[in-house]
Order: sequence, then structure tokens, then C-alpha cells
Amino acid sequence: MTSVALGPTDQLDPRLLEHRRELTGYCYRMLGSAFDADDAVQETLVRAWRGLADFEGRSALRSWLYRIATNVCLDQLSGRQRRALPMDLSGSPWQPVEASLAARRPGTAWVEPVLDRQVLPEDADPAERAVIRESIRLAFIAALQHLPPRQRAVLILREVLRWKADEVAQLLDSTVASVNSALQRARATLAAAGGVLDPRPLDPDDQDLLDRYVEAFERYDIDAFVRLLHEDATQHMPPFEMWLRGASDIGAWMVGPGSACRDSVLIRVDANGSPAFAQYKPSQDGGRLPWALHELEVSGGRIAHITSFLDLDNGLFRQLGLPARVD
Repeated sequence: MTSVALGPTDQLDPRLLEHRRELTGYCYRMLGSAFDADDAVQETLVRAWRGLADFEGRSALRSWLYRIATNVCLDQLSGRQRRALPMDLSGSPWQPVEASLAARRPGTAWVEPVLDRQVLPEDADPAERAVIRESIRLAFIAALQHLPPRQRAVLILREVLRWKADEVAQLLDSTVASVNSALQRARATLAAAGGVLDPRPLDPDDQDLLDRYVEAFERYDIDAFVRLLHEDATQHMPPFEMWLRGASDIGAWMVGPGSACRDSVLIRVDANGSPAFAQYKPSQDGGRLPWALHELEVSGGRIAHITSFLDLDNGLFRQLGLPARVD
């Protein structure tokens, strides 16, 4: 047998490590959390290292790693409630007032963000990259959480990663008929939850919109900011349950309870296949500290939705590898 490890577990062969990014993307779709995905991939690589004697090259290394990763994710999901986004929990928008912040849930309740660079392959062709980018959008990830874990695995492997039915059946120790049946049920559930894959490249004209978004936010010109939004634009701010609908209510929030964001700076990143900005809010010592990761949905030349992941415990930016401070 040809070994794929180099002694200690912290010296894994590059042939194992070269699959880390795509495994992270797979585990993220399964678990809805970049942090849980990182843990799952670490566990996958450890199990792979420990199981080398049983591997013996009987299957492709990549397929074997996906089998391990699937089992790790299924173990993590056992008995766990699905992650969600605030708009999934309440059919009615909240009022843009301070009292709306009273309802808050722990981070484990929410779908969490991921940076594109953590999961998107560098060598994919443009068409494949567009599908993969769409498959990490927040709406799709939230819809995936409605599926039972094994159906989730089947759909991701078949629809996103383009595995053949017999390959998925072998990975899950199942049959082709069972895989096809699970895929059919998963597609129906996903469509009802709004999780249809529809690759949408960012229009070149949208870059001007994003530039104006940054300019309006950093100047805290709320009138200009509101003009960039659709009339029925929405916003939510995990870990709070509240969500807002309507450009006027979003503007009212920003000049009211959210006014402490004045004098912030935004740094462009790409997250969940969407344009995003890391917001740094002024601190008492004159610098700026992490506050929120804003992910935008653009439609028809305006902002349709804003997801603001608040970094209330100073852990989100650190775990995403974003700067801890802007001076």
C-alpha cells in the first residue's frame, strides 16, 4: 500500500490536504456553518489518517474522503435542530425599534456565513464556478436545512457535485433506486423552500451600485442609502430574531437603534457567492473594531436584501480570518 501520510497527524500528505477546500464546501452545505464545517473537515482528515490501513487504495482517495466526511456530518446532525435565518421563523416583519432586539438566539440556531475563498475551487471553469457559487448562497443553504440529513447528502452530491447515482449509492451503502427516490423527494422539498439553483452572475453595472452603497454607508447618508434599496427590500441581523421589510423601515432603523454604526468603514469581501462587506465600527480608542458582515442580494439594479451577521462576541471575524481591527 502507498501511504498518503507522513508520520504524525499534523504532517498529512498534500494529497489529503489538497481536498480540504472542496470538503469544506461540502460540509458547509451539509451543516450550514463554516465553523462546524471546519471541525468536520478536521475530523475527516484525522479519521482518514487513522484508517489508512483499511483504505489500501480500494477506491479513489477523493471518494473515500467524501464517504468519511458524509459520516462525520451525519453524526453531527443527529438529533440537532435545523439552522435557520430570521425570516424563516416569523412570517411578519418586526418594527424598527429598540424593543425588537429583545428576542435573540444562540449562534447555533442560525445559518452562518462562509467566505468564497474558503470553499470555491480555484481551478473550476466559469460555468462550474457559477453553479458552485449559487450553491453556497444563503437562501440555498437555508433551504437545504429543511432536508433530512441523508436526503441533503444525496441532493448535494447529485445536483451540486454532479456525482452519478451509483457513486452516491456506493458512498451511502444504499441502492440506486433509493438514491433516486431520495433525490426526487429532496427536490420537491427544496423547491417548496425556495432553494432552486439559478446561477446569476453579477452584472457589471452592479459594481457602481456597490460603490454607491459603500459611499452612502460610510458617509451615513441614509437618504442616499435608502434610494439604493428596493421599496420592499428586507434585512435581518442574526443572532436577533427580528427582520425588517421596506426601505423606509430599514432607513428608520439606521437613524434610530442602528445609529451607532455612524463613521464605520466597509471592506469588500465575497461571501456565500454574493457581494459582501466587513463593517468596522468606531471604538473608544479611535480605531475601528469588527461589528458585522453584510451580505447583499442585488436584483434589477437595486439592493433586494441585506443579511447582517453581527459579531457581538468578537468571534465571527476571527474565525473567518478577517482583520481584528482597522485603524
